[in-house]
Order: sequence, then C-alpha cells, then structure tokens
Amino acid sequence: MSEDQKQALLKQTLWNIANDLRGNMDADDFRDYILGFIFYKYLSRKMKLYANEILQPDGLTFDDIEGHEQEDLLINNVRDFALEKLGYFLKPSELFSELAKRGNSGGKHQFILGDLANVLRNIEQSTMGSESEDDFGNLFEDLDLTSSKLGKTEDAKNELIVKVLTHLETIDFDLENTDSDILGDAYEYLIGQFASGAGKKAGEFYTPQQVSKILAQLVTTGKEKLKSVYDPTCGSGSLLLRVAKEVNDVGEFFGQESNPTTYNLCRMNMIMHDVHYKRFDIYNEDTLVNPSPNHIDKRFEAIVANPPFSAKWSASPLYMSDERFSAYGKLAPKSKADFAFVQHMVHQLDDNGTMACVLPHGVLFRGAAEGHIRKFLIEDKNYLDAVIGLPANIFYGTSIPTCILVLKKNRNVSLSAVETSVKRNETILFIDASQHFEKVKTQNVLQDAHIKAIVDTYRNRDTKDKYSYVASLEEVKENDYNLNIPRYVDTFEEEAPVDLAAVSQDLKALEQDIAKTDATIADFCKQLNIETPF
Repeated sequence: MSEDQKQALLKQTLWNIANDLRGNMDADDFRDYILGFIFYKYLSRKMKLYANEILQPDGLTFDDIEGHEQEDLLINNVRDFALEKLGYFLKPSELFSELAKRGNSGGKHQFILGDLANVLRNIEQSTMGSESEDDFGNLFEDLDLTSSKLGKTEDAKNELIVKVLTHLETIDFDLENTDSDILGDAYEYLIGQFASGAGKKAGEFYTPQQVSKILAQLVTTGKEKLKSVYDPTCGSGSLLLRVAKEVNDVGEFFGQESNPTTYNLCRMNMIMHDVHYKRFDIYNEDTLVNPSPNHIDKRFEAIVANPPFSAKWSASPLYMSDERFSAYGKLAPKSKADFAFVQHMVHQLDDNGTMACVLPHGVLFRGAAEGHIRKFLIEDKNYLDAVIGLPANIFYGTSIPTCILVLKKNRNVSLSAVETSVKRNETILFIDASQHFEKVKTQNVLQDAHIKAIVDTYRNRDTKDKYSYVASLEEVKENDYNLNIPRYVDTFEEEAPVDLAAVSQDLKALEQDIAKTDATIADFCKQLNIETPF
C-alpha cells in the first residue's frame, strides 16, 4: 500500500471514529478523546518494538515475558531500559492491541473501562522518579472515561470506547518505517480539521500549516542546523515541529502554553513526532505572567509564534521592573497584549537568532504606548527586519487580516553579498501578500506558489512592483514609524482613461435605438387602441 493510500485510509478511519463520537459531544471533546487514544496506541507500538529489540538476543519477544519463569527479572530489565530510552513503560498486557482484543473477545464487547483507566494511569506513574516525569505527568487527564458524554450508562460508555479502539486497531501506523510519519501527519491533520470545525475556541491553539511553513522558512533562512527553537504560545506544538522540517537538525525544542489541554496535546505531539523527551521542554503557564523558570534565562536561535490576537493582560506597573519590558519605558496596553508578546520574544532571542510572529494589523499603526514600543524597536534597537501582510480569513475563527513581523538582533548578517550586507540593517522590507491567495469554500488559502513568493522575496530582499519594497530607515522615520504596508508598497491600479468622444458616440447611438423602440411601442399601442406609456 502506498503512503498516500495509507494516509487516506487513516484519515477515513479517524473520521469514522469522529462520527461515532459526534452525537455524544462537541468537537473539542471528541478531539481530546481521539487524540488521546491515538497517543496510547503510539506509545504501545513504540514500547513493543523497542522491547522486542532488546529481548532479541535472548530469543524472546515482549509477548513472551508475562508468564515466563523469570517474569519479574525480565519485566524489571525491560522497564529500566524503556524508561531511559522511551521515558515510560507498559507491560505486554497493557498494550493498546491487548485492550482492543479484550474488548472484542467472545463475540461481543467485553467490559474494559476499568482496565483501560488503570493502564492510562500506569503509563503516567511508570515515569515517577525518572527524568521524564514532567514530560509524561497528567498526559491523559482529559481522557475522562467516567464522563456522561460517553454514554448514560457504564455499558454504553464501554460500548463506545471499544468501538473507537476497534477502529484504531485496524490501522497500521508503520512505525518501523523511519521515513514515514503517517501517524504524526494524521495527528496534525486531525487537529487542523477539529480546529476548523470547532471555530475560534479550537482555532486559538492551531496555526494553519500554510502559515507555519512561512514562519519556519523565515527563521531557518541560511541555516541547516538550529541549537534551539522556542514558541512562547505553542498550542499543540505544530509550529515548533514545522521548523524541524526545514533544517537537518534541531537541538532542543522549548515552548509554553497556558491551556492545560493544549499543553498536553503539545507534549503528545512532540513524542509522536519522535522528539526524545530529553530534547523538549514544554511549560504550562501564562507566558507573560509566569514565564518558565527554565526558559527565561535562555536565549533561542529561532523563535516562532502565533500569539492570541489582541489578548488582554494586566499591564501592571510592576512589569516596569521586569527586564523583558523595562528598557522600553512603556508597557503594551491592557486591552492589547500583542507587543507584550513581542517584547518577551525579543528578550528571549539570541544575538544570532531570528524571530517571526503573526500579529493583527493594528500593531503596524496603532499609536500611544504601542507606537512608542514600535519606535524603540526600530530607532533605538534596529531589530525589525521585515513586515509581511497576509490575506484576511486564513485563520480559523477570525476573518481579520494579519501580518508577520520578522526581527533579528544582528541584521548585518545576511545571505546577500558582503558589500550589500552592511545596507541590510539600514532598511526594512515590506511585503504585501494580502491579495495573493486562493479561495477554498469560505476560507482563503495560501498555496505553495504564494508561500514561495513570500519566502523568496524575503531571502532576496527584492523590491517588486505592487508586491514588495525595501524602505530605508529614514523613510520609516518620516512616516513617524507607522508601518502600515500601503505607505510603502503601492498597490494602486490606475484605471484605463475614458475616451469621451467614444462615449458621446455611444450615447447618440443609444438615443437612436431608444427612439426606434418608442416608435415600435407606440405603433403596438395604436393597434390595441390604448394610450402609449410615454
């Protein structure tokens, strides 16, 4: 079976499961159940493959060790290896395939809810006292097997859960194929589909892949490896993982997410994309209020983010003593935290790093404190490298147009020739891609050609008629640091000149036609012996 066929089969199965659950709960809830069970299946398959590998020299398989005369010794040895390598442990009888089989034994659905709840709890408890404890703790807390949303009775709940496990058991996630990421891609696909279906509530934590590609390609420009990548509002982690696809290697992944459910999804997503638990650090707190103590003193080579648009925050005067904000002299307003997130990211950015974040258009021109912060970033720090306008209606849950800000602390470093690199830090690139999209149903979509045009223009730093412009810092200063893109990129289309002589001739011909028509109507009226209407 080809990769495309496997993907199609998996997606169809996932939607079959969604349809089974859809009558019981809303999109957010069944997303959590399906993704939780997919993750359990992934952990089970990973556990079995690794255990078989280390037991092979003894002529054993993982299925052989329960009931073996040296069961305790074998279980303990496999557990020790698994906790170091995988970060967790499952017994053979706790694997997904075993629970699915047990649920369908005897020709009818058997009761497995209690066993399943114990297994999910055991996965988390298996990590206690190990290095991976923080990365696996409470991962399944949103998978409430006692919820009335699964059914009114215990038997009804069990019936539904067995049906879901049975659906998933038919799919081969192909983990043995190191070039295949069917499960991870389907996981992202499912998150995207549920974000679309659930509207703004789910869309808050999901960045469409088209936008993720742009951000990832911007921050990896000129690099084949990254020491670290960071997202202060990481949601389900899709942006962090997208960056990894653009380079040969990423050393470490760092992220922070305030929503506990999406924080769990992010950790699952990391693990399911084969990011070792020692290589990621995701923190569950509000980034502006409580930045991770493990992150705040670090500086990251790449930063990507899609912060919640114009979120509220306290803007307490106490933040003026916070080194993230103190140098600016002003805080972002209470009603719009957009620049607070920018200030936080700038603080975390390494000297050789690049950050790219999606923000509402208002950050480009709003005055007061935001205008002051914008001016500081440009005039005092000279960090702003590019402003990119995106089409409206490309995000789930909002139709507003958005923009991407690209910032670098050392803008002398570029891909351009040495003689032009000096000029880079004296300019800001503006790209207006707002009219370059394809409409798909009710959503505007950036196709690969649109993404390529944006990224190529950024990398080549081109001025293109009605699309992009390289503005000098002096020009930006003359515009009082207003970054509204139409001030720099002229997209005005001049209308064709009107030939008044031709219009006059057309009017005369029209009058003649009207006269002929009136005469015809008058003749008809005379024949009918009625008055003419004029």
